[in-house]
Amino acid sequence: MSGTRAIVVGLAVVLAVAFAALFFVRSSVRSSEHTYPIHGQVQSITQDRQEATVKHGEIQGLMPAMTMPYRFKAKSELDALKPGDVIDGTLVIVSNDAFLTGVKKTGEAPIEKPPAETLVTGSTLDKAVALLQPGDTIPDGAFVNQNGRKQTLKDFRGSTVVLTFIYTRCPLPTFCPMMDRHFATIQEHLKADASLKHVHLVTVSFDPVRDTPAVLRAHAKELGADLRRWTFLTGDVKAIDNFAGRFGVYVVRNPNDERDITHNLRTAIIGPDGTVKKIYTGNEWTPDDILADLKPVANAD
Repeated sequence: MSGTRAIVVGLAVVLAVAFAALFFVRSSVRSSEHTYPIHGQVQSITQDRQEATVKHGEIQGLMPAMTMPYRFKAKSELDALKPGDVIDGTLVIVSNDAFLTGVKKTGEAPIEKPPAETLVTGSTLDKAVALLQPGDTIPDGAFVNQNGRKQTLKDFRGSTVVLTFIYTRCPLPTFCPMMDRHFATIQEHLKADASLKHVHLVTVSFDPVRDTPAVLRAHAKELGADLRRWTFLTGDVKAIDNFAGRFGVYVVRNPNDERDITHNLRTAIIGPDGTVKKIYTGNEWTPDDILADLKPVANAD
């Protein structure tokens, strides 16, 4: 009888530990997930990416009013919408993802066109400025690096460069923070692969007012960036907008709220001769994509 009791007690202990572990895992998942109510208007829909660009009001505790593309968790919710629809829903943010769920249409209205004066990107949206194409020589630009020293892209001639654009306060993990994570992953491969020893990473901030050299230096430290292989650049707003615009980057800043920055994403591989080898649109590329395209460039005769 005592032996049976011991077995029962032992099973009880095992089950208690198992339930405790399960509770801990579920609690950990919940604690890393943040939800925010969102109210806004659908501006456009991209079905193949299961996302819609939504112009929304301030999201308390996260971001000011802005217009951003958001992925929908449920395709059926996106399929029920069209541009102009007014919606309510929940924005879910986890460590490496963000999406909308529980989205319902509450009305519809004409889509307002933003006043021209709110677009301060200049050449970024100027049709007279040609976008860079593979084979084109990139402009040198005029920048200041994370150490406060003047620098241009010409300083990297002789090295293959992977270039991207971010701002450090970007709140969505699938935008600028994803570019940072991807670059950190690429950096580890650069260290491990001798054939990539002449590859340099360059991150340009399009929020130079707040992303000062000191802020970029602190940001680099958070990312574990090796500043011998990864440079962060800032500078004059117009100069950066002109440079970024050549790559197809658009930036819309709200003149009434300096925190409100709407933007897209571009990443590029630049050859040692300063010519464009490839430009990646958006955030769908992976570190493996970059590494596969890097090797032929970095090891070209």
